[in-house]
Amino acid sequence: MQLNSSFKTTITAIVGLLVLSSCQKSYDKKLAADFYNGTGSTVQAFIGTVGASRNYVFVDGKPVNGAALTTGSVFPTTGYGFKVASGLRNLTVLDTLSTTTQLRLSFAQNFQIGGNYTVFTYDTITNPLQKTVRTNLVVPIDTSCRVRFANFAYNGLAVTPAIDIFSVGKNEVVASNLQYTDVTEFVLHPTRIGTEAFQVRLAGTSTVLATSAVSTLIPQRIYTVVYRGSHRATSGTSARAVSLFLNY
Repeated sequence: MQLNSSFKTTITAIVGLLVLSSCQKSYDKKLAADFYNGTGSTVQAFIGTVGASRNYVFVDGKPVNGAALTTGSVFPTTGYGFKVASGLRNLTVLDTLSTTTQLRLSFAQNFQIGGNYTVFTYDTITNPLQKTVRTNLVVPIDTSCRVRFANFAYNGLAVTPAIDIFSVGKNEVVASNLQYTDVTEFVLHPTRIGTEAFQVRLAGTSTVLATSAVSTLIPQRIYTVVYRGSHRATSGTSARAVSLFLNY
């Protein structure tokens, strides 16, 4: 009788954990859906400006990030984005240090209701530029994830060479002939291949320019892979590199 009672208690506990896990998953997805489809818009900012060290993002004169952003930083880091009122907004990215040599980057952007956007800054601190793109979020329904690729590595020459992105996990090129400032659409990418790393290669060659850190991609997540830094620098803080960050 005691064994039977203990068995029932164990079964009840397991069922409870399964229900809790199911509810948590449903709650997380609902939260994400509500966050992205409300009356405002959501924005992520990726700092690709070479030499950036203390960057802050302002929307209509109000700061949105608490900690300073450096080259390769994204805000927020955990995906989703920060919420802004839809419509025409004035954005500024700057270094607040009084003695900085970084020029202020100011621009206006029209955000649609329920839209999701990523602001990429690039070039150098003496000529900061930006590209804002729509982040079209479609969550996979299987064990795959979605990934897009961007080329914002500064070159400083009249002709910037195109790049290919090579998936080490898949052992194949997953994006080809990306020109400077190109941002691809999201594509399905497997997660069951184990750990993953992305190589940036000169287009049409096997010459590796930079490789991302090894990571484990999570099913039903959405990522961006960015080639950034100085295309000609192989060492130092401005060296070319590959960043991978979460959109969802």
